[in-house]
Amino acid sequence: MKHLFIINPIAGKGNNGERLLGEISRVMEKAGANYECAVTKAPMDACRIAREACESGEELRIYACGGDGTLNEVVNGAAGFENAAVTQYPCGSGNDFLKMFGNVDSFKNLEALMDGQVSTMDLIDCNGRLSVNICSVGFDARIGHDMIKYKHPPLISGKTAYIISAAVNIIKGIHLPYKVFMPDRQFDDNYSLIVFANGQYYGGSFNPTPDAVPDDGLMDILMVEKVSRFTVAKLIGRFAKGMYKKFPELMRLYRHDTCTVRFDRPTGINVDGEVLMCDNEAVFKISDKKINIFYPAGVTYKKNEEIQEKIAI
Repeated sequence: MKHLFIINPIAGKGNNGERLLGEISRVMEKAGANYECAVTKAPMDACRIAREACESGEELRIYACGGDGTLNEVVNGAAGFENAAVTQYPCGSGNDFLKMFGNVDSFKNLEALMDGQVSTMDLIDCNGRLSVNICSVGFDARIGHDMIKYKHPPLISGKTAYIISAAVNIIKGIHLPYKVFMPDRQFDDNYSLIVFANGQYYGGSFNPTPDAVPDDGLMDILMVEKVSRFTVAKLIGRFAKGMYKKFPELMRLYRHDTCTVRFDRPTGINVDGEVLMCDNEAVFKISDKKINIFYPAGVTYKKNEEIQEKIAI
């Protein structure tokens, strides 16, 4: 078995490269493991590196050393390859996918991680881009897309850019018209936000779909009704805590393996924290491709084996 470390040197605070290489070398050489390190230099490098390695047919364990974006690229490269399993060595600011395992720091223990257990998980396909965690359309995706405009001025941090973008988008308006098509129903109305979840956390600390299971063959689809500028703060707090069951007049959950959203203008879709631009339609579906995910012994993404049955709302 070969251990492949794909390192994003600018993830998080951007000082991961040298430290990681030293830690990887220490642990792998002590274990006598066959390993290789590759450092990304451009967007989608991690996807290319992972795919080329998987195509060799060699049994692989691939470590996405970065944040959620790095993990997404590696997953897109390794999806569908039975000879490969993927994990994340968390170096990003969010590391949201790992939060459903309960202990993100356990993924920094390479000794435990390299011999971890493997589970096969679903992927969401959004217009050809795969997501292992959460996709969304609406207010949050617009904030993520527009914050790029505010990162360039001096002294503007990522957090500050997010706040500026949020304020600007609140002024512009919270909701937009969407046509939503599910296998058993359809909607044509204004919505603030629509989430398509395979995982449970995104946006750093948001947990809108706490009951989502990444291997049940379904997406948790959370539709957030239109709200005014004056009530958005209250809504965001409830949304972030996964309180949709207590506020059915504001948030409704459905579970399906496919859903299409149509819009009347080019729209940015959040795909695991990355922005995918779509002209007038986004098709979300559980992909035919699966991904093998490995994680340290002693942690699990399953809350209780006896309560995994999904009940549509």
